Amino acid sequence: MAKNTICLWYDKDAEAAARFYAETFPDSFVSAVHRAPSDYPSGKAGDVLTVEFTVAGVACLGLNGGPMFRHNEAFSFQIATDDQEETDRYWSAIVGNGGQESACGWCKDRWGVSWQVTPRVLIEALAAGGPEAKRAFDAMMGMTKIDVAAIEAARHG
Repeated sequence: MAKNTICLWYDKDAEAAARFYAETFPDSFVSAVHRAPSDYPSGKAGDVLTVEFTVAGVACLGLNGGPMFRHNEAFSFQIATDDQEETDRYWSAIVGNGGQESACGWCKDRWGVSWQVTPRVLIEALAAGGPEAKRAFDAMMGMTKIDVAAIEAARHG
């Protein structure tokens, strides 16, 4: 296990979520599934308790802790994409698997985890600052899924 691991709380679907992420994103995999040795408040002995997994190189632990805590936008994964095809692929995988769209490149997966599917061209435009950043930012503000061509056009005026 990595020295620093992100722990994500799920009701009971940590393994399904981890396997979905492993199938969807490169450098992602499920490394271990641990079952509860005895009954616990939200499960029984033998139920999946924790899942060790990696999402795009980031070490995570999924905890089946029950329905008490829900994911929200205060935590999100940001996935940098190289082009519209990659942006579309991740967006469609997340939203098409029971997730939901939001604004400005944000969406949620079916477990409520927020994702920012962010083309590198947008990151670069915002980092450039000045009028280029303002144009790209203003274009992004009207988008749901990010449109790479529209960001590039806004970036260059």
